[in-house]
Amino acid sequence: MLRLLNLELQKLLLNRTSKVLIFISFVLPFTVLILSSIKIDFFGFFTLELGELGIFNFPIIWHITTFFASQFKFFFAIVVVSMIGNEYSNKTLKQNLIDGLSKKEFILSKFYTIVFFSLIATLLIALASFFIGLYYSSYTEAAIIVRETSFLLAYFVKLIGFFSLCLFFGMLVKRSAFALAFLFILYILEWIVFGIISWQANMDLAGKIQNFFPLKSMYNLIDQPFQRVMMTKFPEKGDLMYDYAVHWYEIFIVLGWTAIFIFLSYRLLKKRDL
Repeated sequence: MLRLLNLELQKLLLNRTSKVLIFISFVLPFTVLILSSIKIDFFGFFTLELGELGIFNFPIIWHITTFFASQFKFFFAIVVVSMIGNEYSNKTLKQNLIDGLSKKEFILSKFYTIVFFSLIATLLIALASFFIGLYYSSYTEAAIIVRETSFLLAYFVKLIGFFSLCLFFGMLVKRSAFALAFLFILYILEWIVFGIISWQANMDLAGKIQNFFPLKSMYNLIDQPFQRVMMTKFPEKGDLMYDYAVHWYEIFIVLGWTAIFIFLSYRLLKKRDL
């Protein structure tokens, strides 16, 4: 595993564009640090500091930071599809196979890289969230601090699932731009199918089926935190209640799609004439 991972990392680090995109994908999630320190002065009457609103308290901070950090995954998605596009355009795929790398090992090297960078991204956002929480949170009990750290697991699984989908599209079309376009097409198709099912059956059934779609299932792992923040400010409003927790069945759905995407990527490569 380490040999395959090291081989892929060498390719990425020798590519200037990949290095820049990787750097951006790791740095942008830390804009949450900037948000935590923003102070808005309302014409001298009073100053609003976002960090003082309670949104960086434990345990809600795990939810907020992972949700916002996941919005920046597109930059590393470009790296993932570029890994495949460059292999074909630079003829390195064929050379690797000639040098003795099997097609299975080739796909595994890509997958190990995805897992590696997803793990690094998760650890970084975990550290950022922890230290922001320690600074702002009024709750410092260990039991409260570690509560809802399941959002970190959801974030990790979400990244792996999304990047595995990008890997599959990269293998399917062999060009980075087209692979990224397929993400948008898939998003549209999911909503078209949802609309058809809603029209032919009912909205409730359509919603349940939609939760098994690839992109929707990945989104479900970390639901939006805005409604939750409103709940903390207006607890008397029962209509704001919603289920924001991380569920194990949602994790398994995304892991299932991840396995499918990796398997399909391997099958494509195995049947393709290089």
